[in-house]
Amino acid sequence: MLVPTEGARLVPQLGRYCGERVAARRAAVMRGLREVATALQEILREVELQEPRVISSLAEVNGRYEGLHVLSPTEFEAILYLNQMGEFNFVDDGSFPGSAVLKLSDGRKRSMSLWVEFITASGYLSARKMRARLQTLVTAAVEKAGNGVKVVSDNSEVKLRIRDKFTVQLIPAFKCSGVWPRSAAHWPTPHIPWPNPQHVVEVKAEGFDLVSREGHRGSGGLEADAWVMAFTDAEQRLLQGGSRRKCLSFLKALRDRHLALVGDPVPARVLTALILHECEKHPSESEWVEAALGERLLGVMLQLITCLQCRRCPHYFLPGINLIKAPPAALEAAARQAWKLARDLLTNPKGIEKL
Repeated sequence: MLVPTEGARLVPQLGRYCGERVAARRAAVMRGLREVATALQEILREVELQEPRVISSLAEVNGRYEGLHVLSPTEFEAILYLNQMGEFNFVDDGSFPGSAVLKLSDGRKRSMSLWVEFITASGYLSARKMRARLQTLVTAAVEKAGNGVKVVSDNSEVKLRIRDKFTVQLIPAFKCSGVWPRSAAHWPTPHIPWPNPQHVVEVKAEGFDLVSREGHRGSGGLEADAWVMAFTDAEQRLLQGGSRRKCLSFLKALRDRHLALVGDPVPARVLTALILHECEKHPSESEWVEAALGERLLGVMLQLITCLQCRRCPHYFLPGINLIKAPPAALEAAARQAWKLARDLLTNPKGIEKL
């Protein structure tokens, strides 16, 4: 078949590309992370001093910054975990796809709660009120620090602009370890041998996060008080082994150079989801060895083109959620560019060095 044959021919060029472009991107990301982390630490110390219920998870461990997620070399997310979710019931009944609400446990008085000022009259812990409180704290901390950091106030999200080079979104979150949401109860897909049972146990033990951010669909009424389910750590655990991470790194480098278009039609989370879907299509570890990297890369690229044309990319754990949000014109431009890249890879493997 055409794709496997051409995929195999890509492998030597992919090795050189990864050694040059991907390595250069990784170095740029690390420089950005260090600069962002240095600026954030002073601000977050002040936030934690004023609000002890917020715990910054920003820490360097084995050369990686835990609590900082990379969206692109200049865009990051910082997760701020919150203390003590135990007094609330986690309600995941499908009312708000991709989100859940936290309701004060029966018998608990609102006035006695640690989070009293964030609880609605109906007894729900409001993600919207939590963001508003964080916005106030961060704004005060930025004014006090005066270290080249500015608050970006274009919506209800808490965003910072650091030295006019980097954008960081600060996200309040609860860590939900050892539990698995009902919305994702269908996973893993039956009759597919990937991931193996032990891996599934590890991923579900990792759990997920409940994060305060604008929802998958607009925000109004109770939906604005709901918490979005995020599976970043679970996704990273699934990418372990074989050439999965290398495939993602290659796609991110390709995206930054050719698909970082106006409207952000190809965000990093779409690439992650496509690789996880590709893992189900090719469940054997023998299909993720270095020699098969070209085939897997082309498979994901063709998936990406289809998603852009259909204007839909399902979330890996929550397939009812569409990860593609860009306007139609941006998606059409991205689909044309992705097809050009895929065609170049298929017809001229040696040309990869020019990408």
